[in-house]
Amino acid sequence: MAALRFASFDVSRQAFYRTRLTAAVVNLKPIVPGHVLVIPTRVVPRLTDLQHDELAALMTSVQHVARVIERVYGADGLTIACQDGKAAGQTVPHVHFHLLPRKLQGDVFEGRNDDVYPALEQSEGGLPDALRQVPQPLRVDADEDRKPRSLEDMEKEARWLETFFNAAAEAQRHAEG
Repeated sequence: MAALRFASFDVSRQAFYRTRLTAAVVNLKPIVPGHVLVIPTRVVPRLTDLQHDELAALMTSVQHVARVIERVYGADGLTIACQDGKAAGQTVPHVHFHLLPRKLQGDVFEGRNDDVYPALEQSEGGLPDALRQVPQPLRVDADEDRKPRSLEDMEKEARWLETFFNAAAEAQRHAEG
């Protein structure tokens, strides 16, 4: 399979879901367990740079990945965010959606749901430097409280998550006959 780029970084080994136009990858420094990114396979900096078919495919993938991630991580909901442009806090020039599983009880941000947004901004801010520090194919350094995971740890999570998408695809094939 062709290399998958997140801006200039190779994230092929972190991918757990791919379509012709999109992919989902595990996060180097997740804010909560199950924090993943959904990206277009073509490197484009802004949402408005996407072609109509790419945008439709991206949103379909966000929806599909969200359903699976919510179920797999036992979440009660999701925070889905896209920082589109430097003024919005985007630091990696590649459109991406953050999907963060959230829980009514036991959530990292329990009782202060909106604190997830400054955490995302802080995480996004250090991403380019952290990605450069990862022995390519990857590494990111968002903040000191959350240490970057190893490429092996991210790949292990990606392969685990991939099993849920493979099972869903197999069930869909059987349903279609």
